Amino acid sequence: MTEEQLKLAKESYDRDGYAVYPNVLDASLIQEAKEHVEWLMEKNPGLRPENLGHTLMKDDPFWVRLISDDRLLDIAEQYIGPDIALFASHYISKPPFDGRPVLWHQDGSYWPLEPMNVVTLWLAVDDSLPENGCLRVIPGTQTMELQEMKANTATANVLESEVDPALVEEEKAVDLILRAGGVSVHHPSIIHGSEPNHSPLRRCGLTIRYIPTSTRIKVPQWPSAFLLRGNAVPGINDYLPFPKYEEGRHMPFQGCENWK
Repeated sequence: MTEEQLKLAKESYDRDGYAVYPNVLDASLIQEAKEHVEWLMEKNPGLRPENLGHTLMKDDPFWVRLISDDRLLDIAEQYIGPDIALFASHYISKPPFDGRPVLWHQDGSYWPLEPMNVVTLWLAVDDSLPENGCLRVIPGTQTMELQEMKANTATANVLESEVDPALVEEEKAVDLILRAGGVSVHHPSIIHGSEPNHSPLRRCGLTIRYIPTSTRIKVPQWPSAFLLRGNAVPGINDYLPFPKYEEGRHMPFQGCENWK
């Protein structure tokens, strides 16, 4: 993207609570991410493909390689500055015909962070379209206070909870349509969600939650705390060492020899 496009994206985020960045990652890395999802599902047969979450990251060098890609960190730096850590990351892979919805919610209501200075990059591993359950946002709701999420298991859904439906003006919702390799960015307070996938097309996205190193993770021994760029702030967080690649135990990937 040009400097002017980057400026316009940041203005969109400041005004509406979200921004879109097309064509961020190359096709070869996205193909590896697709293979990674399949590999994770084989390794974790008891998990729904929408629930491949951050607790699986500690011993996964490809996952850490992917979220530490400089093209992603360069986007995150526009929002949180040069000292960047990972808080969490999660593949939400909605299988064809059976993909579960994510009900309307605010991310920050779930997170043990202080202060709530965090930005989410949502990486399209597959094309993300209205028919296969793309991300949807309610523009402007990033100014709303964080609400307590309410349990909802009446229908199968990824988070099993939602924001009070009375707060959602669904007629204002915007579909964030992305081709594989594109990225959207959203604020921790914006109301967002996604529909079920009844189409024949899988819809996989990877959420990546970046924090400045001045933000504290309030849960000790957090399983996905990695220092990715810049400097740690003493006494704030303990960061994990990057996992080492071992042939036969981890998914092979381009450059894995540099992770031994």
